[in-house]
Amino acid sequence: MDFLLAAMLLLGNHGNTEHDLTTEKLLLASLHQQSAARPVSASGSTQPTAVKTDPQKDAPVVKGVYATAHSVAGSRMQSLLKLLDQTELNAMVIDIKDDWGYVTYNSQNPQITGKGTTKPIIKDIKKLMSTLEQHKIYPIARIVVFKDSVLAKQKPNLSFVKKDGTVWKNGKGDSFVNPYVKEVWDYNIAIAKESAKAGFKEIQFDYVRFPEGFEKKADSLTFFKDQRKRTEAVEQFVKYAREQLNPLGVRVSVDIFGYAASVPAAEGIGQDFLKISKNVDVICPMIYPSHYTEGWFGAKVPDAAPYKTIDGATKDTHKKLASIGSMKPVIRPWIQDFTASWVPGHIKYGKKEVDAQIKALHDNGVEEFLLWNSGNRYTANAEY
Repeated sequence: MDFLLAAMLLLGNHGNTEHDLTTEKLLLASLHQQSAARPVSASGSTQPTAVKTDPQKDAPVVKGVYATAHSVAGSRMQSLLKLLDQTELNAMVIDIKDDWGYVTYNSQNPQITGKGTTKPIIKDIKKLMSTLEQHKIYPIARIVVFKDSVLAKQKPNLSFVKKDGTVWKNGKGDSFVNPYVKEVWDYNIAIAKESAKAGFKEIQFDYVRFPEGFEKKADSLTFFKDQRKRTEAVEQFVKYAREQLNPLGVRVSVDIFGYAASVPAAEGIGQDFLKISKNVDVICPMIYPSHYTEGWFGAKVPDAAPYKTIDGATKDTHKKLASIGSMKPVIRPWIQDFTASWVPGHIKYGKKEVDAQIKALHDNGVEEFLLWNSGNRYTANAEY
């Protein structure tokens, strides 16, 4: 089975969660049809010898929502604060480096400002952090790492260049920067460190991977590479980031596509679920029911079966992580609080559907979760 076909699906397809999923759906359908023995058990793993220490042992049971920089800097912030004040939701994941690569606050670090990538939507980050603290909201900084159209344009040598000398873009017009390059690592970690010093308790890395389908185009592109496998380069970035950030008392989390727990590692984009999980404090599988194709977990339309889909995805996650023992991170999935109108047979999502997902997590021993809605409009009366 060509699991490389599914490479683009395995990590960090967050920014377009509610749109542009046709290609991904086709690949996932192919993946499901060809796999007669799903779920796939972890293979080749070794028992860890180290013990992972959580830098935030006093952290709450996190139940959070996603918020763009525009939301927290604008009028929508008041509705978000009201929601968190009136429910058991207690955390906010905020875009500090967004899906285009813009740094969304006023950085004071020349290592960051010198890249020409700042777009300070959040004018006063100290005021933002003070507001979050006043409302007892656990602050998480979302940093989109290797999908970075802005930096790729500014510094083509940090990206992937075509034979005509232009920077490569995917079908959606996005460019990536090179996970082999330590300058790219240090740039993103500098943003993370500044975020930690501003008061964020956790750094959440997204798009921690090579471009989708990379193995099919690598030979036609010019970019720096060394002897490491792509999975090693990505794993080493995550490990290095945690080594740099944990002394500051912040957790490191990584967003990963939900299917990553159900299939083998994707060498093409450099993703290995277990290797990443060993090197983070929190793993955040994006197990939105709308992202699973017909037949997964016994559901004809997974989007229309939120409990069954989340139940199956969470069981796969537990199975995948069982082999790493004490190195297992906190499991905090992303779940769906939007209606996937583009999915054939979809249902409208509201209280009943959100409750069903949370119950499925709870029934599998997972108490933490994050809600995704690209417009940052969330169900107010769910059983959080």
